[in-house]
Amino acid sequence: MLLDWAGVRAAAHDWNTFSSNAPFRVPIPSEENVRSVRQLPIEADPPLNAEIRQQLEPRFRRPRQRSYLAKLRPLVSAQLTAAKQSGEIDLIRDFALPLQSRALTLLLDMPTEAGETWTKWGLHVFRDGEDPAARGSALENYILSELDRAARSPGVDFFSDLTRMTLNRRALSQNEMMGIANLVFAGGRDTLINAMSQLVVAASKHPEAFQLAAADQRRTKLAVEEVLRVSSPLTHIGRVCPARTMVERHDIPAGARISLCWAAANYDPAVFSAPETRDIERMPNPHLAFGSGPHTCLGAVHARALLRELLRALVSEVSGIMVSKLQSAQEDIGPITRTAGIESARVIFRGMSD
Repeated sequence: MLLDWAGVRAAAHDWNTFSSNAPFRVPIPSEENVRSVRQLPIEADPPLNAEIRQQLEPRFRRPRQRSYLAKLRPLVSAQLTAAKQSGEIDLIRDFALPLQSRALTLLLDMPTEAGETWTKWGLHVFRDGEDPAARGSALENYILSELDRAARSPGVDFFSDLTRMTLNRRALSQNEMMGIANLVFAGGRDTLINAMSQLVVAASKHPEAFQLAAADQRRTKLAVEEVLRVSSPLTHIGRVCPARTMVERHDIPAGARISLCWAAANYDPAVFSAPETRDIERMPNPHLAFGSGPHTCLGAVHARALLRELLRALVSEVSGIMVSKLQSAQEDIGPITRTAGIESARVIFRGMSD
């Protein structure tokens, strides 16, 4: 595991030495047994990675547009309104999960009701949902169905985009289209749910600080970046060494895998002053929560936009947040156990009139 900020960032940019051209082996743990297609573009190096990203980026940059934010804002508000009316709810499954799914319908230009289907898949499409034994088959069957629909009747949605994309001047194969869609639905799911949940809990503990953070656009951005640094929604990611190499004093044989540990890098005291302290006005804040280099998370713009809108809504539409029965999630990495997000929490959102 690479742990320091400089080492992790350098390796993330050095795709020749630390390659992502390793189907199923980029996620940790590996996913050979839970999906049948190679996730693209994350499991590819340049130039293939770059060619796919270039065609996807116009859609994934849309959350920067004011017109997009004008549509995102009511989605967040509606979820909060439903939560306030429901009394005590499960923060993860009753709030963050459906909000993530519904916001994704906007990004992908899919009908709002599609979000209800995606919510049923649970926090992690390969290990959760109404039928955990399906191990991702529900997602793959859904993608195949939508690709068939888009081929017969193309529109402006994400699946129709896939039918029009090319690689080396040819149309994408079905497996390539499935691999891109698989990553979109699986890659940014539990991580964004984790980040939203962490934001709600942090706002409940420090309401005055987060009220100040929501007062202007600059402070809102800084607060969200610090939540991302502290929570590090994705602990680490794998890279495979095509040739024998040395990592510090360690001899890594060809074909072996190393870990780029974003979570450790985001607490590196050489880069972040008092890293254990949550400073929602921290600046600069060069965290690696979305990775770095040619494989930087495509969904980062969407995630940031959603978290910022959530912060604003929590301050403007909620008078108080009561969190109880908070249980942290535990992640086992060999001999290391890391607190990684929130397993469950009960929450009550107080309305302004309460």
